[in-house]
This record gives sequence, C-alpha cells and structure tokens, in this order.
Amino acid sequence: MQREVAFKDLAGNRVAGILTSPEAGTDRVVVLCHGFLSSKQSTTNKVLTALLLDQSIATFRFDFFGQGESEGLFEHTTVTTAVNQAMAALDYVMSNGFRRLGLMGSSFGGLVATLVASRPLKGAAALSALSLKCPVPDFPEMLRLEFGKAGMERWKESNEIPNVTGGSEPIRLRYAFYEDCLVHDAYKAAEAIRAPVLIVQGVQDEHVPLHQSRRLFEAIRSEKRLELLPGANHGFTNAEDFRTMTRLQADWLIRHLSAERP
Repeated sequence: MQREVAFKDLAGNRVAGILTSPEAGTDRVVVLCHGFLSSKQSTTNKVLTALLLDQSIATFRFDFFGQGESEGLFEHTTVTTAVNQAMAALDYVMSNGFRRLGLMGSSFGGLVATLVASRPLKGAAALSALSLKCPVPDFPEMLRLEFGKAGMERWKESNEIPNVTGGSEPIRLRYAFYEDCLVHDAYKAAEAIRAPVLIVQGVQDEHVPLHQSRRLFEAIRSEKRLELLPGANHGFTNAEDFRTMTRLQADWLIRHLSAERP
C-alpha cells in the first residue's frame, strides 16, 4: 500500500513524501534520506522499499527542501534545513503509529541521518537502526576537494557551483550552504549515537575520501559495522555492487527492526 503525503517542517515548508506499508499493517518503518540533488524516487530508495516491504517493514521517503516535489528553491538549501526536515519526517511517522524506527541515508543524506541519529526523538522513542550509504560526514572537505581553491572562490562570488549532475549549466546554490556545513560536526555527533550503525562505501568512491567513513566508524560507540566494497564507486553503478550494497543495507535494517525489544 503506497500513498503520497505531505507534512510541514519546523519552518512551515511543505515536504513531499511517500509512505509505503504492508497490507497487513506494521509498527516498523525506515525513513529514507536521499542524496544531494536527488529525490525520494531514487533507485536506492525504491529498491530498499521493495526489500523491506517483503519483510513487512514500511518505508517513508521524502524530498529535501527544493528537491523533487518539496517546497523551496534548491539554492537556499542548507544542512540545517535538511536535518530539521528529517526530524520532522520521523515525527510524522511516529504520529502515524510507527514505533520501531530505522533511518537510512545516502551520501548527503548520510550526513543528515548521522546528525539526526545523534539527537533525542520525541517522547521515549529511539532509533532501532541506522544505515549509511557512502556518507559524507565532512561535507566541507569534500566540496573543497571537488571544486579546488579557485572553484570555491568562484562559488563565493557567484553563488553557483559546477553542474555535478553532468549538465552544462551551473547550479544555483548559495555559498551560505558551505558556511552552514561548517557548523555541523558529524564526527562529534556520531559519538552520541546509540542505535546500531552500518556504513557501506565503495573503495573506488570518486567523491568521498575513504578516510571519512573510517573516521566516522571510529567515532561511533554503539554496535557498528563498516563494509568497504572493492571496485565500487560512489554511485555503485556496477549492477553487482549495487545489489550487494542494497542487500547489506536491507539485511541490517531488517535484523535490527525485527529484534525483540529489551
């Protein structure tokens, strides 16, 4: 059973989402956070939804500010806004009767999910599991490596970045995005995470340095697992790499959302 929904974030912005639930009902759900310049309709989100639904686990996927069908202009997006929207998404599923909660984030969404997982939820709720696909805990470092010193200066002057999706036209994004990124320390936040955490990254990731996942893994104090897939790139574009990555993510979430509560 799938239905399109909308909810408001803390600033009153409309956020578009899709709730997919088994016909028999469940109190288990995984909130899926997509990557930078992606959407709730990403292939990863769709495949994970199918794998989790097969085990009677619902998913809730939503579009971040200015992306997909959510309100706002992408150029005004920030990490702070994304974190607030992911928190609002968790509030939304809890208000709809879900009690056992998982959180999954891809790339930029992995940074957001890490920050969210370190924060208390409403009431006595707690995350049962966190899974991360090629997360970017240090987004500022990745941006500096991606654009170089000259590119960062051009961004500051123009509020535009190169088209990282392969197009020819630059993308409007305020330099304030980078400044906001500097406020968030995902490595420090990771120390406060209590849920079991899985990190999956490709050894040939062309965007996110491997040392970021390794440092994030070291910072986590809860149950944790790091899977580095030989030959896999940032997007897991090889079909077998993609199958391995999604299966690892799904198995982790299924195991921890199916475990008996203490």
